[in-house]
Amino acid sequence: MDATKFLEALDELEAQKGISKQSIIDALKESLRKAYAKQLGGGDDADIRVEITEDPAAIKMELVKKVVKEVEDDYLEISEEDAKKLNKKLKAGDEYHEEVNVEDLKRLTALIVKSVLRQKLAEAEKLALYESHKDKVGEMITGIVEKCDDRGAIVNIGRTSMYLSRRELIGDEMFNIGDPIRLYVSQVSTSEKGPMVRVSRSDAGYLRRLFEEEVSEIYNGTVIIKNLVREAGIRAKVAVYSNDPNVDCVGACIGVNGSAIQKIVAQLGNSRDKEKIDIISYSPNDALFIIDALRPASVTYVYLNEEEKQAIAIVPQGQLSLAIGRKGANARLACKLTGWNIDIKEEHEMADLGVEFKSLEKINEEEKVRSQKEKYEKYLAQVKAARQQEASLEAGEEKAKPRQILDEEVAIEKPVEQPKVVEPVEETPVVKETVVRTTTTLESLEAELDKEQKKEAFKATQKTSKRPRKITEDEVEHEKAEEVKPVEKKPQMSIYTEEELARMEEEDEFFEDDYVDDEEEIDYDEYDQYYDDDDK
Repeated sequence: MDATKFLEALDELEAQKGISKQSIIDALKESLRKAYAKQLGGGDDADIRVEITEDPAAIKMELVKKVVKEVEDDYLEISEEDAKKLNKKLKAGDEYHEEVNVEDLKRLTALIVKSVLRQKLAEAEKLALYESHKDKVGEMITGIVEKCDDRGAIVNIGRTSMYLSRRELIGDEMFNIGDPIRLYVSQVSTSEKGPMVRVSRSDAGYLRRLFEEEVSEIYNGTVIIKNLVREAGIRAKVAVYSNDPNVDCVGACIGVNGSAIQKIVAQLGNSRDKEKIDIISYSPNDALFIIDALRPASVTYVYLNEEEKQAIAIVPQGQLSLAIGRKGANARLACKLTGWNIDIKEEHEMADLGVEFKSLEKINEEEKVRSQKEKYEKYLAQVKAARQQEASLEAGEEKAKPRQILDEEVAIEKPVEQPKVVEPVEETPVVKETVVRTTTTLESLEAELDKEQKKEAFKATQKTSKRPRKITEDEVEHEKAEEVKPVEKKPQMSIYTEEELARMEEEDEFFEDDYVDDEEEIDYDEYDQYYDDDDK
């Protein structure tokens, strides 16, 4: 055997399968040991040692026996006499190493080596696959189709290939060799049979991931998928809820003109019958939730048995088959989605059941009252939280206020014996209170203060409003002589006539005689008699 080429083949296998070279060497050692032990026909307890070295490239295999004086098991032991014939230095208690040529192995033994090696490589490959996918549970991966038929498909997911049975595919979808497909990693586990990685396209998680990718409101957490049930290739039901009352959860999942839901349906395989998706608004009202879960059928009456989780839904005449759905899928999915065991009846069977049903109108009224109550409770909780916050802030402010210092706690400043030179620092100047002792009376101080205020007011008036200096006639004539140029005088028409001007002068002379400049010359005593008469 050319060990160099063999080791090169191991390097290629490591690159293709992602299996470490050491694990492949260990698998080869185990397969050679088991194959040679079977060739000897003595059992698996034979001490067979295999050593594979890279430098130099060689494969060495030995059969080890224990040297004893009396042989009890010639499969595991050799007599001291026989051992000394092979090697004179051997004695009882030593080990005898019999070298085995790998090329001398029988054909049957070589087939056993091949089979065991293949098995060990498969286990190592599973372990490598487990290590690379153990952190990808619940995620989407992409594979390439290597083979596809009516029984299933073989998909290459990188360094290994996975077999998908028909139940892991969506409906009767078919693929061509080389087509890329998306897979959902549903389970990665280890057991007695070894590591296991399970991928699927029919799992409900596959559809959940598609919604998270295509609907931004679900991705950022505004819309939450409360529950999702699915029968791949037939129908799926998704219950959604919005954390924001201003966001329509159903409309967000459908998208503008159905753009979001169309992208999701396009990734659900290429089977002849497309999988139908029902998007339902989640409600804590069980009756209303059951009514929505049975869509596209119209439910008119509902009866609920809270203890046994049994429900009876009444549909109009002729909609029983629509409520049950194809192969009973609609009714089964509604039961899984709501968690209730739902029995569907038609309206003409209501009288025979003998129970009290709630109509759709009454259920809507109850839901309206419940929603108003919930909003009111949320409002009260917000108000309570705001009050608690205000109380905590007020408590914090009270703690932050400085303690009032008592007069007894004021420290008396002592004179500094040796003043230290301190660098000037820009700080807010501290104003110290000084006590002024004086013998002046309070009345004299008030008089002086009033006098000072009057002076300040007079100065302010002098600064703000000064009267213009009076200009003499000589100055006016001088200015006119310098500034005003002589202009030809034109005859002007008088506004008043000569008669009107003469009458105005007579009136001025008449009123000038009656005008009194000094108010003290007026004798007001003559008017007292009028006031005295009124009092009487």
